[in-house]
Amino acid sequence: MYWTLDLATHLEDAPWPATKDELIDYANRTGAPAEVMDNLRLTEDDGEPYESIEELWPDYPTADDDFFFEDE
Repeated sequence: MYWTLDLATHLEDAPWPATKDELIDYANRTGAPAEVMDNLRLTEDDGEPYESIEELWPDYPTADDDFFFEDE
């Protein structure tokens, strides 16, 4: 399982908090790439909803991150 910024952006507007099954359904309905679906299927499922994309991919960049080329 691997996440990239391009793949993770397909879940930015997901209905958080969401369970694994809800995220898979959302990705399917929105036409996310197969890699997103594969990553979601490989995530652990303890029955608890994920609160945000950061719980799936802890390295997901947020607005608080300092980007060197932010103005471009």
